[in-house]
Amino acid sequence: MPSPQHDTLNLLFRNRPQFALEMCQALRIPVPEDLPVHVVSNELNDRPSIDLHPDTVVTVGPRHHPVHAIVVEIQQRQDAAKRVALPRYAAALWLQVNCPVTVLVICPDRRTADWAAEPIDTSLPGFQLKCGVIGPAEIPPVTKVAQAAEHPELAALSVMSHGDDISVVRAFISALEYLPDDHAPQYYEYAYRLASEVARRVMEEMMESTTWPVYSPFARQHYGRGREEGLEEGRAEGEARAVLTILEVRDIPVSEDDRAFIMECTNLERLDEWARRAVTATSVADLFGEES
Repeated sequence: MPSPQHDTLNLLFRNRPQFALEMCQALRIPVPEDLPVHVVSNELNDRPSIDLHPDTVVTVGPRHHPVHAIVVEIQQRQDAAKRVALPRYAAALWLQVNCPVTVLVICPDRRTADWAAEPIDTSLPGFQLKCGVIGPAEIPPVTKVAQAAEHPELAALSVMSHGDDISVVRAFISALEYLPDDHAPQYYEYAYRLASEVARRVMEEMMESTTWPVYSPFARQHYGRGREEGLEEGRAEGEARAVLTILEVRDIPVSEDDRAFIMECTNLERLDEWARRAVTATSVADLFGEES
């Protein structure tokens, strides 16, 4: 049964199929641009075999006369059976659409991505499939708010792959206010489902201080301050709580005095530095460095 991570990654492509083209372009796979892009049926067959059902199929160009097709497959683990299925997906789709076909494999972990990138030899002479693979190494850390707002799917993948970098989480959360009201909660949920436990806790702490509601298992009851004059203070409090959350998840003891010292800090640059140090610190002393 597909996992929540699998379904969430698949939704990113089904909800905006243009994202499949952007991922192919990131891999320098030649895909036609400036043409309509559609999610089409993922029911493929290569009779007399059984029907084939890849995760998502996207076509580029007119719906009934596409010029390129993309099979998007979410792969969370190595699976010998999938190395048989992927070439069949490509061949069956090629028979249907009679145009170039790209198999794009999305892998949340590096080991699976390396496995998926290995060429697949088939028993059909001359047919070797080399998939386009997006793994953690191909997903950049999105730390700029403008980039996260312009490419929310990529920003969500960045939270999945680089959520231990607080600047990635902060850029994603800050970008939500620039998305349409109906999109912001949706993309928050995507990133929340994909994020690690540490990144989720940081997201929750940051959401306490935002000025508009985003709905998640946590944020449904935490709508932020809602007052412009309290925004700066709220951001500092959210950053301080994020620092403490990282330390807590990493089982680093924090004394009451140190906890109070962190919560009383209002310097956002200092809090940002503490958050970065908290990811690798072995004690609170490492957090404060020369300040202690």
